Amino acid sequence: MYLIGELSKQTGVKIPTIRYYEEMGLIEKPHRTSGNQRQYEKEGLERLSFIKHARDLGLSIEDIRELVDLSSSPEKSCKQAHEIAHHHLQFIKTKISKLRRLEKELKRVALLDDEGHVGKCKIIASLADHRLCKGEH
Repeated sequence: MYLIGELSKQTGVKIPTIRYYEEMGLIEKPHRTSGNQRQYEKEGLERLSFIKHARDLGLSIEDIRELVDLSSSPEKSCKQAHEIAHHHLQFIKTKISKLRRLEKELKRVALLDDEGHVGKCKIIASLADHRLCKGEH
């Protein structure tokens, strides 16, 4: 049995977040002691570790909910889990591409030569007028 503080230490998930996941139904509500402290089983620790890892990979709560539901039916096909992972991978690739465009434009703007006065600062002017950008980002 694990108290909520122990669960937090072992998984790196903050106590309010554990309570939030509990309220959302992602982890089962634990047994309570006579002092009203939450006591989690090993399965609660494993589920919270699963959720933490999925969140670290950037998966949405909705995707995690689907994966948690899938994991409770081991006889089901793994196809849906692969679809979730593939969809998230595509999302991440798109995000990386956008970040690269942002990096390129920010490097360009940061290297603009100006007179050193805010009134003539090309960085501020570039941020104020999107037409001064060299590409879409």
